[in-house]
Amino acid sequence: MRPPSVRALRFLVLLLSLFGLFATASRADLVWTKDTGWRVEGGALAGLSGADGRKALDLMNEARTKEENGSRRSAIKAYANVAKKYPNSIYAPEALYRSARLRLAGRDFQKAFEDYQAVVGRYPNTKRFNEIIGEQYRIASALLDGARGRMLWGLLPGFTARDKALEFFETILANAPYSDYAPLSLMNIARGHQKLKQDEDAIDALDRMINNYPQSLLAPDAYLKLGQTHATLVDGPYYDQAATKEAITYFTDFMLLFPSDAGVAAAEKGLDSMKTMLAESKMKIGDFYFYKRDNYTAAKVFYNEAITSYPESPIAARAKVRLAAVEAKASGKKAPDGTPEAPKKKRFWLF
Repeated sequence: MRPPSVRALRFLVLLLSLFGLFATASRADLVWTKDTGWRVEGGALAGLSGADGRKALDLMNEARTKEENGSRRSAIKAYANVAKKYPNSIYAPEALYRSARLRLAGRDFQKAFEDYQAVVGRYPNTKRFNEIIGEQYRIASALLDGARGRMLWGLLPGFTARDKALEFFETILANAPYSDYAPLSLMNIARGHQKLKQDEDAIDALDRMINNYPQSLLAPDAYLKLGQTHATLVDGPYYDQAATKEAITYFTDFMLLFPSDAGVAAAEKGLDSMKTMLAESKMKIGDFYFYKRDNYTAAKVFYNEAITSYPESPIAARAKVRLAAVEAKASGKKAPDGTPEAPKKKRFWLF
């Protein structure tokens, strides 16, 4: 193998030097004091030079001075100009960040969230990434809990925006899918959809929670809420029992996976209710075939399913009595005591 040439070695040294320069630039900080204004520390370039660099710096200093003097709207406008005119400078993410803080102070939640999003979206390597995700989470949580925006015309209270909160939580989830805020966001998305009576969407969020973050401390709560939410979709024993079966599945999974959780008592109560509902539904179908159709084979199938659905329940005992009645009816014998007789068919006479 031939040794590298001198030219190749020089090129490698040059590349390493450039990487070192970029690493230094990435560690640069903007520092502001009343005496000196904004300045770049860390030996990095500001991303601008010459006249553009001076203009950007002057505009940043103007914005910060207005901020310090309490002129919030003027400061926001100046920061917005920096971000728009000099997006590739070191000043742009700082301008957006400060604008977001000022908007939040004025209860302009939506635009504050958008400015924070512009920082993490355009400058994902910002050292404030975790801080900004936390601020976005707090904005979304406040809106979900009914926080109102800034006063309208200085007289009327602002509007609530729970639907916007759900959108914000989804954005946080996309921004930081591996952060602690991701499972929290999904749980809040589910809670928000439930507030808006959107149970199917709540179930979707909870399902994403247990599938994507099964090790989260919030997983037990998600399983329990899935069972409870499916239970709210049950219309009664005369209707389709798909939601009942889903609720049974999640209540059972919860009790198997988290036997020491404080929610076990609630899960047991929910499971009892859903198994009772499913068994009662089987009884209703069995009664239909027994009393309305004289179809003893079908009646026996559903009475047996009622027993297997909840063997320890009073419904199972009732189903066993019905099975004896079916056998007696099929063989022409008298039904056992305690079993309601099939209603007699009415006869109509023609004269």
